[in-house]
Amino acid sequence: MSGLIKRFLLGRPLKSSDLGQQKLNKTKALAILSSDALSSVAYGPEQILIVLMAVGAAAYWYSIPIALAVIVLLAALILSYRQVIYAYPHGGGAYIVSKENIGQKAGLVAGGSLLVDYILTVAVSVSAGTDAITSAFPALHSYNVEMAILFIILLTILNLRGVTESATILAYPVYLFVLSLIILIAVGLYRVMMGDVPADLHTPIGTPVAGISLFILLKAFASGSSALTGVEAISNAIPNFRKPAPVNATRTLLAMGGILAILFIGIVFLAYFYGISPNGQQTVVSQIAEESFGRTIMYFVIQAMTALILVLAANTGFSAFPLLAVNLSKDGYIPRMFQIRGDRLGYSNGIIMLGLAAILLIIIFRGKTESLIPMYATGVFIPFTLAQTGMMIKWLRQRPAGWGWKFAINTIGATISCTVAMVFLLTKFSHVWPILVFIPLILLFFLRIKAHYDMIGPQLELQVEKRLESLNGNVFIVPVSAMTTLVEKSLNYAKSLQPDVILAVYIAFDKEDMKKFEEQWKIWQPNVRLVTLYSPYRSLLNPLTKFIDKVEKRALDGNFQLSVIIPQFIPKKGWQNILHNQSSLLIRTYLLYKRDVVLITVPYHLRR
Repeated sequence: MSGLIKRFLLGRPLKSSDLGQQKLNKTKALAILSSDALSSVAYGPEQILIVLMAVGAAAYWYSIPIALAVIVLLAALILSYRQVIYAYPHGGGAYIVSKENIGQKAGLVAGGSLLVDYILTVAVSVSAGTDAITSAFPALHSYNVEMAILFIILLTILNLRGVTESATILAYPVYLFVLSLIILIAVGLYRVMMGDVPADLHTPIGTPVAGISLFILLKAFASGSSALTGVEAISNAIPNFRKPAPVNATRTLLAMGGILAILFIGIVFLAYFYGISPNGQQTVVSQIAEESFGRTIMYFVIQAMTALILVLAANTGFSAFPLLAVNLSKDGYIPRMFQIRGDRLGYSNGIIMLGLAAILLIIIFRGKTESLIPMYATGVFIPFTLAQTGMMIKWLRQRPAGWGWKFAINTIGATISCTVAMVFLLTKFSHVWPILVFIPLILLFFLRIKAHYDMIGPQLELQVEKRLESLNGNVFIVPVSAMTTLVEKSLNYAKSLQPDVILAVYIAFDKEDMKKFEEQWKIWQPNVRLVTLYSPYRSLLNPLTKFIDKVEKRALDGNFQLSVIIPQFIPKKGWQNILHNQSSLLIRTYLLYKRDVVLITVPYHLRR
């Protein structure tokens, strides 16, 4: 039954030779890898206005120069990651750049920050998507958390089905969102130019505003820069592109940057001209759409497309997180299970882990977007800064032709990214302090795993000069509880291996039962030595393990291998296990940690 459900949800397994068919063309890659960045126009402009609102509506005109500054940072990041793609065509992004040019610790900080950021990508995108839904349908506001969890589960299943299938499904809503916002911006600007928007709705650009300061402007700029999260995803996911992968990835990156710039500045302009103020019940994009079209079908189309892309923007995390996890796993910093491809050739363990972590965040923060965005933006600007700094060091060391302008671009990007990260830390510390806890913990987690892998490697390595000494023989212990078909099968298996000694061990709670069992055993198995152990306190594990310890010591002294054969019957139905004691499980659990004991289970499957 479970196999049928899995096949229904995920589809038929794909052969390893089908991997090439799972690569993305530019059209699908733009949809699946740019949805996070493009969707941020739904909340990035709003974050600028939220900061300026503290000064007053008269300060809203500052959103225009702040938005232009954000576009400058976007251009610097796009040009920088274009260089990263060509310099590191196998992917890895900020992690690889930082590790190779700054050092191991910097690479781990970048990698850890991005892992956290991709989890936040899913949580923020989905929670923002539910906000868009509740803006149009306020009655659903109390179900934000439940809707968000449902969306994450659906996205996890979609990504487990494979990269190309999820990209095919995602392409339509992403391009419909872009088209709907372009229509919204075009209609809005047309109304402004035609004089349909009253001039008294906004303060003229350049009007002096009391209470404005450089600190507030920097805070608004940093908040607006949250729209740039997701820019790095393409550089992490180069292996997902069709050949020539670097060329296709670069063109996709430039297309994403151009579309993001147009949509972002367009929404900021319309919010300014319409005099839009943020409120907790309706998003800025919703207010702009309502002002432009009223509560017509076009308004609901825009809200539907916005909600869709905000939810589907989480897919950027599902695309980039598993690939980053693969790179960290190959270097030994996270478990090797993240390198395993699933039935549909995706890195299933990374996808499932990301989905579970995002659900946990949604539950902890109750799906509140404004609580998640500061952590989200801070988490991404740390690796932005490290990646730009790493590229600066690379150009200074190698000094290839034309390195000067490349160095200048990375310097500008590193400076602005560092400034944004510091402003977030200073102005929104109450929201972003968990990042300062998570990153050191993740760094410690990475190093402990690396130390473990480094430790076991030499122990498993085969060394010719230190070959293991040949054994003199084998000793088998078979715990028995009764004279049954299962015990007989286990003893026959032990005899077939022709050990030097077979010891059947019976634990008795009553001396009369012990004598009776010994007499019956002599008749039933006269050629197998029976050891009976009396347990006055009715403990099964304690006397058995003490006996095994004694035999183990003697076996080691004589260079014999001790093996314990555990008979175990398997009920036909899984639930029937609870009807039987699990003594064999307890024995196995204990013996797994015995260094010099081989553990063998002989199963006996019940027919009904």
